Amino acid sequence: MHSTLSQFIKQRRKQTGLTQEELAYKAGVGLRFIRDLEQGKATLRLDKVNQVLRLFNHEAGPVPIAERDHSLSELE
Repeated sequence: MHSTLSQFIKQRRKQTGLTQEELAYKAGVGLRFIRDLEQGKATLRLDKVNQVLRLFNHEAGPVPIAERDHSLSELE
């Protein structure tokens, strides 16, 4: 997850010509949050992630995992 989300945000930010500071301001989040997001911090507030993603017409949601990973039914 880390690389996909962080790479997406960083790539889109650069494509739109925004600095991290500008992105933070436009999304209504702190600069530290943007830096953590782009560095792939494992624990981030989903509502804030979505604030940033909305600027690029995206939002976080459930994504299927590879079949090799454990499913909930296997854990029971």
